[in-house]
Amino acid sequence: MNDKIRQVLAFDFGASGGRGILGRLVDGKIQMEEIHRFSNDPVQVHKTMYWDTLRQFFEIKQGMIQAKQRGEFESIGIDTWGVDFGLIDAHGALLENAIHYRDDRTLGMQEKVFQKISKDEIYQLSGNQFENFNTIFQLYALVEQRPWLLERVETLLLTPDLFNYFLTGVKKTEYTMATTTQLMDAKAKKWSTQILDSLGISKNIFTEVVPSGTVVGSLSADICEALELPAVKVMAVAGHDTQSAVIAVPTKEKDFIFISCGTWSLFGTELDAPLISAKSFGYNLSNEGGYGDTTTLLKNIIGLWLVQESRRQWQREGQRYSFSALEEMASQVEPFVSFVDPDAPEFHQTGNIPRRIRAFCERTGQKVPESVGDIVCCINQSLALKYRYVLEQIESCTGKHYGCIHMIGGGIQSKLLCFMTAGASKRKVIAGPVEATALGNIAVQMISLGLIRDVAEARCMIAASEETFEYLPQDQDKWDAAYERFQTYI
Repeated sequence: MNDKIRQVLAFDFGASGGRGILGRLVDGKIQMEEIHRFSNDPVQVHKTMYWDTLRQFFEIKQGMIQAKQRGEFESIGIDTWGVDFGLIDAHGALLENAIHYRDDRTLGMQEKVFQKISKDEIYQLSGNQFENFNTIFQLYALVEQRPWLLERVETLLLTPDLFNYFLTGVKKTEYTMATTTQLMDAKAKKWSTQILDSLGISKNIFTEVVPSGTVVGSLSADICEALELPAVKVMAVAGHDTQSAVIAVPTKEKDFIFISCGTWSLFGTELDAPLISAKSFGYNLSNEGGYGDTTTLLKNIIGLWLVQESRRQWQREGQRYSFSALEEMASQVEPFVSFVDPDAPEFHQTGNIPRRIRAFCERTGQKVPESVGDIVCCINQSLALKYRYVLEQIESCTGKHYGCIHMIGGGIQSKLLCFMTAGASKRKVIAGPVEATALGNIAVQMISLGLIRDVAEARCMIAASEETFEYLPQDQDKWDAAYERFQTYI
């Protein structure tokens, strides 16, 4: 293929949809072509919320069919959200569709786990932020509620690793995904026997952890025959979508801070090693593995899920608004009136978010937001102020000052949120690229294929390939006053 443009195929799964994207290196820039887009809808059956795992794999195959019509591609890489998994039996079969991280099965599991091993011990080993949906609590829910299912499990595979297995027949666990489970020893970089033994979970169901960029295998013979494809390499990229996005931060600086912004907001900085301390424990910050053995010190914050779920509620009520219309309405109302803690427990589950926001404001003695614009304004300014809150925590832990914030991902299409983030944080915001996750996925494949030298070169290429926008802080006195009020509600 020396005389041809070399291509790789990236699959980027989000909480509501996924895409197949071809990546090419042309004149020192990464070019992308979206060749397949699909919905990724959870399915509620009785009281359990599932991912439609088999449909997701069907869509991967459809993307491969579309890709081959545009020429040869050398490798495939898949990134998804963290923590969720599929269970494989001794015959290699999927026991059930993967269960969604928003499912209620983990409610109350943290308290039960802490009776077996202390919260402090878990943090000192894993360095992970405590969230109800973490793999550790999902698995312990099985120990408590469905032990007979665990008895049938031979292998647990996290979501991108599960798809890699479907494609190749090879079972491996990619490093960045493993570090989202709260079952890894962050410093030793291996599964924590201490945590697993304390919870009565067999270490044997976990596979070897391989570095990001590892070629897991090639497309299996049956996939090649069915899709009329050659034995293309399947690569374990930075499978956790956040870590793929971090690779695409367009900076030359070693010390930078970012917000990977979408359904969730992942606010963090890249470090050479885990930072596990009494202060990071108190702040509930997470140490997650990044490409090239780096560590990302970050906080998982509810992001534009609040706007997305509110929009779905308004649709159920017969009001259909585009995101741009919602943003326009929010920009027309009086700001700094009402605030919520975006990470309050009542906002995590699906349902009537506008009603819950009004209830939060009423309970905390604030003016209750009534109109659609009031609700969306409240969400955006609350997110921006939560970003400032976490920025101060991270700077306190690292002892570093970050002069600007890089906002990446689909959420930066909200100019209102970018503008408010600059104001709340009193920092310049550099927004872009929108397609950070896909770019990072493609970059890792190209590094492994020898087309790009390393992450530093990839970031320079991405900076040259993608447009960014700057937002400067304004109305400092108003934001400072708002921040003082906001802190009383979290």
